Amino acid sequence: MYKGPQVSSLFWPYAWLQSSNFGNGNRNGRSTFNDSRVVVVDDLGYLVSSDNFTFKTTDYGMRLLRRLTLDHDGNVRFYSMKDGEDRWSVSGLFQQQPCFIHGICGPNSICSYEPRTGSKCSCSPGYRWFDIEDWSQGCIPSFQLWCNNSEQKSRFLSLPGVDFYGYDYAFFGNHTYRQCASLCSRLCECKGFQYKPVRGANGQCYLKAQLLNGRRSPSSTNSFFLRLPLPLHDYDESASNNGLVCGRNGGGAIVLERPEKENELVKFMLWFAISFGGIEVVCIFMVWCFLFRNNGMLPRQGYVLAAATGFRKFSYSELKHATKGFSEEIGRGGGGTVYKGVLSDDRVVAIKRLHEVANQGESEFLAEVSIIGRLNHMNLIGMLGFCAEGKYRLLVYEYMENGSLAQNLSSSSNVLDWTKRYNIALGTARGLAYLHEECLEWILHCDVKPQNILLDSDYKPKVGDFGLSKLLNRNNLNNSSFSRIRGTRGYMAPEWVFNLPITSKVDVYSYGIVVLEMITGRSPTTGAPITELEAESTHHERLVTWVREKRKKGSELGAFWVDEIVDPSLGSNYDMKEMEILITVALECVEEEKNLRPNMSQVAERLQSHDNESR
Repeated sequence: MYKGPQVSSLFWPYAWLQSSNFGNGNRNGRSTFNDSRVVVVDDLGYLVSSDNFTFKTTDYGMRLLRRLTLDHDGNVRFYSMKDGEDRWSVSGLFQQQPCFIHGICGPNSICSYEPRTGSKCSCSPGYRWFDIEDWSQGCIPSFQLWCNNSEQKSRFLSLPGVDFYGYDYAFFGNHTYRQCASLCSRLCECKGFQYKPVRGANGQCYLKAQLLNGRRSPSSTNSFFLRLPLPLHDYDESASNNGLVCGRNGGGAIVLERPEKENELVKFMLWFAISFGGIEVVCIFMVWCFLFRNNGMLPRQGYVLAAATGFRKFSYSELKHATKGFSEEIGRGGGGTVYKGVLSDDRVVAIKRLHEVANQGESEFLAEVSIIGRLNHMNLIGMLGFCAEGKYRLLVYEYMENGSLAQNLSSSSNVLDWTKRYNIALGTARGLAYLHEECLEWILHCDVKPQNILLDSDYKPKVGDFGLSKLLNRNNLNNSSFSRIRGTRGYMAPEWVFNLPITSKVDVYSYGIVVLEMITGRSPTTGAPITELEAESTHHERLVTWVREKRKKGSELGAFWVDEIVDPSLGSNYDMKEMEILITVALECVEEEKNLRPNMSQVAERLQSHDNESR
């Protein structure tokens, strides 16, 4: 629960598990009313709550002293301490993206994040800081509000990619932009509105009387329309530049900068912090000297980055012994080969031996691994460690008992019933949405396919190989475009073929193909066995066209068209409404024009909201 200077809000990951902003709750029992949750943390680093939220620390599997703390910056962190040591270290945090923390910037302000400079709070256009020395107080308007001046006219300034999460004054469905703007103009309390277009219909209108939890997301396609007076001032078209930098999250608590108060206590604390920092620098230098002496001329930057991630560095001989000489192969792809292994502490793991990064320097490799290792989401495969020794580059992941989605779809045992398939589609969407929009480094997967969706003991999906597009293409990547096609035949978006700019929508397209494969049981690499389609068309186009044609004829055949495309192994054991919404979402994801495809957070919200309604 976030308690700010003026208001409070519900803070518990993940936001979409709450059915609405009005406290109606959902199947997990979440609501905005005063209610309790029970959270249990074991000494191995595993958290589970009474509303089914789970979390694993980066050092999961080691028996350590642990504590869970809600820190002063609003983030919840795991801390671990080894026996014999007297210092706590961060081993996990709930929110990887600082701007998603409630109240991080105060009312009427916007949080933006830049990987190099960290998060920054800025006043919305037309607003100024309430207290320049205290960012948490937020901003106040530089103009007279409409409730105090009924004659004042309004205009609306578009803020692309900006969202003020929660605290909706009212929600109106099936409204045009003009209708939404007219509603806001007639309410003196209205400070702006969020407008979300809906394909094939009018959009959704969210009126705001309070501008709280403001954040800017580069991947968002939505805009916030800020209400400003007309034409009193020529307000800047972007957020005010007088922002306050909140600091970066390097694994520890974020220190939010505040101007120095001229009193003796602050001076004492400042000198104490400087002295402590100096001692810490000396300790880090001594540790580095020890590592340098025992490991030869290895890059310094690599060790610093590896230490920041919290996971282990394995030796090549250790992993070779764990896999019995790399004898038990469980998967193979263009990026490398995966083997099953057992570590010295009896943990079963999956070890991926990479092929294309053998010539990459260790410092560069560790820089990329540190990004992947910091990612933490229930629907992403967990990385436990790595090996960078000579020409060898290996990654160590948690082992998934039920293999890949591809193996289960091709199995004759029919273990994937409809409920499992729908939950796999939902969980995969959540994982991709996290990669695209929520983690500190916005990552494109570039190879979404059933082989890269792993299933744990409860058949919950975890997306794998999500960072290899960075690792495998580091030497050929110019930070703006990919130098060669990535992905797997049958799942690649048209942008790859026509050499168009690559965005997160390529993953959306591949996700849509995977969902159609789960529904129909047909692989896009073999296509739909029908003669009315042209033989020279690509396989995945044949599958997509086949489903679209069947759906088009559905008006004549009624509900029976679904029976004609559904995987025969499911029979009639599926929910018709869930099937129809999943087909609709999948076909929207595989639109040829990328701007017509939804983003992954929209997909996750739609599937989750329907899942809540059905329960």
